[in-house]
Amino acid sequence: MNTPSIYDSPVFKMACDQYDHIAEWLGIGQAERERTRLPKRALIVQIPVRMDDGTVQTFQGYRVQHHLTFGPTKGGIRYHPDVTLGEVAALAMWMSWKCALVGLPYGGAKGGVTCNPHKMSIGENERLTRRFTQELIPIIGPQVDIPAPDMGTNEQTMAWMMDTYSTHAGHAVPSIVTGKPVSIGGSLGRKEATGRGVAYLVNRAMDVLKIEAQGATVVIQGFGNVGFHAAFALSRHGTKIIAVGDHTGAVHDPAGLHLDQLAEHVALTKGVVGFSGAKNISNEELLELQCDVLIPAAVERQVTGKNVRQLKCRILAEAANGPTTVEADKVLRDSDIFVIPDVLCNSGGVIVSYFEWVQDLQNFFWTEAEVNDRLYRILEQTFSQVLQFSKREKLYHRDAALAIGVRKVAEAKKVRGLFP
Repeated sequence: MNTPSIYDSPVFKMACDQYDHIAEWLGIGQAERERTRLPKRALIVQIPVRMDDGTVQTFQGYRVQHHLTFGPTKGGIRYHPDVTLGEVAALAMWMSWKCALVGLPYGGAKGGVTCNPHKMSIGENERLTRRFTQELIPIIGPQVDIPAPDMGTNEQTMAWMMDTYSTHAGHAVPSIVTGKPVSIGGSLGRKEATGRGVAYLVNRAMDVLKIEAQGATVVIQGFGNVGFHAAFALSRHGTKIIAVGDHTGAVHDPAGLHLDQLAEHVALTKGVVGFSGAKNISNEELLELQCDVLIPAAVERQVTGKNVRQLKCRILAEAANGPTTVEADKVLRDSDIFVIPDVLCNSGGVIVSYFEWVQDLQNFFWTEAEVNDRLYRILEQTFSQVLQFSKREKLYHRDAALAIGVRKVAEAKKVRGLFP
């Protein structure tokens, strides 16, 4: 099946290969397959920003809406030097299957700006965000497309987006974004939701494999919002976080890292490397450590055909989007590693984003305990559904999760029909 050249990238090809494999298994017809696979809409914008030194720099921004069959689209905004249209399109596609899998009334979307937010001042980040939001106004809205934070963005970014959209509308519109501060309509528990979801599902996988949480060893690649909260949530169950990596490298202590001290070190130095009492190692070495649980929580395509045979974990919990390549999957299908696929493993964030959107629309807000209870109910139901489907159909966990999500989208498109 041909892919438009505008989306050409290794990540989008990977997402399409995953989809084509499942579509073939599901027996989706060619016409429906093309409609279900390719994005509904993609916007590319130029974002001129006045920098602190008075110069003007122009950045490239993207927003891709994969499908709008169930309702509005939903997905994060990523600020990173390597952002491309193809990457954003792949992330939007994965978000579609994720939302369908966990039963949310959304299609997938994703946005991004090719920039390095860490090398920009707060003022430059704000001006970039407000101009980008202004360019997106024609295609976003509470019933059309609802952005959220992702890599390189945070609650403050969402506050700027909400304010820009609300100024344009002439009144406060908190439901335009999720992941914003609680003081302006954000949800309690949203910031921690993805990491908490990862920890919950890891614990459920350990239950299935009869691994005692007390003393179980965990390795985490990525110590941003997701990796950070997953680490702390797992440690509360007695697991040992023996290694953590980020963009600076990785640190390892077989006895278990002191997370509070590591968090203080990262806050001061902006990286994990050099943490006292731990050994500095490379991110390549990190992935190959002996452990019970390996959590890739960074960027795409980290577990590849080249390193997959060196993995020494019992559970691979994909907190990142697309961390495992198609070539690696071919090996994992025949291995004893219990894979929690990304569309399930990191779904806690979009689930609680949905809760935030619902609360904003109703102007009725829940306690954090209510949010977490609803989150864990959905995760438990979906985890059980994927495992049962996998066992019944003799499918690899990723194939089972994608089959459930893709089939829901394809059936919805078919029953709605084709507008003349």
